[in-house]
Amino acid sequence: MDLNLGPMAFMIGVSIPVLKFLLCFVATIPVSFIWRLVPGGPFGKNLYAALTGVVLSYFSFGLSSNLHFLVLMAVGYGSMVLYRQRCGLVAFVLAMAYLIGCHVYYMSGDAWKEGGIDATGALMVLTLKVISCAINYNDGLLKEEDLREAQKKNRLLRLPSLTEYMGYCLCCGSHFAGPVFEIKDYLEWTERKGFWTPSDKAISPSPYWPALRAILQAAICMVLYLYLVPRFPLSRFTEPVYQEWGFWKRMGYQYMVGFTTRWKYYFIWSISESSIIISGLGFSGWTDTLPPKPRWDRAKNVDILGVELAKSSVQVPLVWNIQVSAWLRHYVYERLVQKGKKPGFFQLLATQTVSAVWHGLYPGYFIFFSQTALMIAGSRVIYRWQQSVPPKMAMAKNILVFMNFLYTILVLNCSCVGFIVLSLHETLAAYKSVYFIATIVPITFVVLGKIIKPANPARKKAQKEE
Repeated sequence: MDLNLGPMAFMIGVSIPVLKFLLCFVATIPVSFIWRLVPGGPFGKNLYAALTGVVLSYFSFGLSSNLHFLVLMAVGYGSMVLYRQRCGLVAFVLAMAYLIGCHVYYMSGDAWKEGGIDATGALMVLTLKVISCAINYNDGLLKEEDLREAQKKNRLLRLPSLTEYMGYCLCCGSHFAGPVFEIKDYLEWTERKGFWTPSDKAISPSPYWPALRAILQAAICMVLYLYLVPRFPLSRFTEPVYQEWGFWKRMGYQYMVGFTTRWKYYFIWSISESSIIISGLGFSGWTDTLPPKPRWDRAKNVDILGVELAKSSVQVPLVWNIQVSAWLRHYVYERLVQKGKKPGFFQLLATQTVSAVWHGLYPGYFIFFSQTALMIAGSRVIYRWQQSVPPKMAMAKNILVFMNFLYTILVLNCSCVGFIVLSLHETLAAYKSVYFIATIVPITFVVLGKIIKPANPARKKAQKEE
């Protein structure tokens, strides 16, 4: 198989292991289409989802990947069976610990940079599924008045069967690279409940055009990535010519490296989105317009224009890796806030730290996600100033809006170099080459926010709207 794939791998400029992964990844689209046609009711669909996930994982990563998946799933299911009162916490600690162990063993970031591939990415997705399932089962014991809206919506009152659990964990449309979705939604889809309840009054929406649109988007993203990546290689950071450039050229190059890398993720998430949509699971209800239109945003993991043209740093988690950001918000950020109190910088920093650990143990991840906590805090200061400006001073308000836009572009793209190069030495060298501007600017705004405070009514309004 390797010999046959060699010429194709050479032609598109990737290694044979990466090509095998890409072929199996793209195969999730037709496999997910068949998923909606599988007979046998919920049991048949769950069994099909689990088996296809196992088979594609085997061809992508080998037998060891399925053994890792089995361990994680056993941790989650065992915690729910044996200790429901604390199964959420037990699953969180044990699943994250196992993922960290795999991160340390495989050091997949180095492999990815050198053109390799392993199952760590799929393990990351599975970890979030296992934890959320256990937490939702734990929430099923709590009083409804003590729950947030997301908890009420996603809590589990009964233990999923083994086939339901395995189907949810391994369904190939989201198994490789996400998006993460709730087991409650998965169960309702397989059982034809909720949004998927058959009705004589409502026509089932067709998934074909939305799925095709996601495929076309993926193709455009891949072409742009393949065009840009040889022009903006990471190796340039360690070349003498980079140090000879002036400040503005070095900062511009950092922006282009981040811009180039993002298209790889846009491609991956577009393929996953197409897989989930074509299965029917991506349907998330109807719009309130007349006539109503179907929404297919359950599998949406990125808003490309939303990322590239974000008006503030606060918006970035809402448009980048959307489903993981929602997971972090519901299962980390909100649960760290004590009842009756408002979230602060601690909750934000703790959430970003969990995100960094989940990605891996490279210093670049920790530095980047710490930077993003500062980035968001600084952006909130600008937003509060913006909201305090009276309506009659439209020019001043627009200047602050534009300032927040430029601030987000600057800090995000200079910070994300750490996420890409990963090592401590390379991260600090890249940051130093632009005088740590992505660290100094957010801290400056946070400090100024303590000094220049908007009027009380405007500040309260801004906090409410955020």
